[in-house]
Amino acid sequence: MHLAFTDLCDKKRVSSGCTDRGKAWLYSAAGLSVRSSEDLNSSQSSDEVTCQICFEDVHANESTIMDCGHCFCNNCWTEHFIVKINEGQSRRITCMAHECYAICDEENVRNLVSGRDPHVAEKFDRFLLESYIEDNKKVKWCPSVPHCGNAIRVECDEYCEVQCACGVQFCFSCSSEAHSPCSCLMWKLWTKKCQDESETVNWIKVNTKYCPKCYKPVEKNGGCNLVRCVCGQPFCWLCGGATGVSHTWNSIEGHTCGRYKEDELENAERAKKQLWRYSHYYNQFKAHTDSLKLEATLQDRLQQKIVILEAKNLESRDFSWVTDGFNRLFRSRRILSYSYPFAYYMFGDDLFKNAMTQKEREIKQNLFEDQQQQLQANIEKLSMVLEQPFADWEERDVLNTRLQIIALSTVTDNLCKKLYDCIESDLLAPLEEATHSIAPYRSMGVEKASEFP
Repeated sequence: MHLAFTDLCDKKRVSSGCTDRGKAWLYSAAGLSVRSSEDLNSSQSSDEVTCQICFEDVHANESTIMDCGHCFCNNCWTEHFIVKINEGQSRRITCMAHECYAICDEENVRNLVSGRDPHVAEKFDRFLLESYIEDNKKVKWCPSVPHCGNAIRVECDEYCEVQCACGVQFCFSCSSEAHSPCSCLMWKLWTKKCQDESETVNWIKVNTKYCPKCYKPVEKNGGCNLVRCVCGQPFCWLCGGATGVSHTWNSIEGHTCGRYKEDELENAERAKKQLWRYSHYYNQFKAHTDSLKLEATLQDRLQQKIVILEAKNLESRDFSWVTDGFNRLFRSRRILSYSYPFAYYMFGDDLFKNAMTQKEREIKQNLFEDQQQQLQANIEKLSMVLEQPFADWEERDVLNTRLQIIALSTVTDNLCKKLYDCIESDLLAPLEEATHSIAPYRSMGVEKASEFP
């Protein structure tokens, strides 16, 4: 059958359509024919047929009849298929007959096209595979750049993070980089915001001040401290206060520099607060992602330390605690870095402005930040211990370091679990927002997915 995979997945839709409108309508909507094989055989009983496209008389062996009952010569079918394949179609190439929307059999398409142009036949098979992957919720292409060519299949929940054989880790739901504990929507908004603002945020803080009327940042391009915004509002560069429409060297209308007026500056302060809030979360996110990149080089140095320890013939020959500690550090640092974009949207006004009262927001934010800070403190301790030159130490000191790394790894893992539990149970669950589901926490890291052959 040629039913689209998306329709097959929607069992309720198929069942209700068959019940309400009948089997004939369901088959027609799917591009199928209900004609029996006897009908098809009887419609092609003569040795010669006339093609209704080119109007040539051809032998029956040089024509093909599709499931819908329409019969045309092989040359016309082949030309039709090649045109459709070059247009990017594959699984829904329809019959050539007027107002016939039946889907042509894939095997017939492949056989006719391969005889004329094997390259186009290969393209057809590739399009079929791509369309199947695009329609199958459990199979996706690896988003690696340059593309590794692997298709990934999962058997678990759609909201999960997987690792391709090429090493790329990505979110199976949105195909972007692995970003938990951020939801897909949070990560999409955050990446867009960073692209729009992160490159200019530092420059804005240093070189501009906000217009008291339109609250846009204004750059001063002269020595005079009386400036005018593009919206037409004049204001004082020193205190940010608005001046009158007309001001000269001798007089300044409606302005007394140095007087503090809270009501007039409230909106400007709000805009400034939003910028500073974003700057805080961006700087934390950037700092930990930078640490992640630097710590990625730590793995080679740790391997060198293991080689030195093995040469010492110590009593304990098991040095897996070194690599286990590094893996725990790397996984936890990723989680910590992505927890800052999550916090930016969770406790801001962009997504959940009316979902919590101010009091509830403060309580939940304090709870989250306490756990976040505990996790950060242990990650920094683990990073510091792994950086130490313990390969050059005495055996007793090496054993103490081993116990310290194992203990820190265990505590860090438990804190990661607690942070996820807090996010899923205390923060997201009460909101009943299905769009903010996150991938579950895995102590052993992102799951390695099986390739789709």
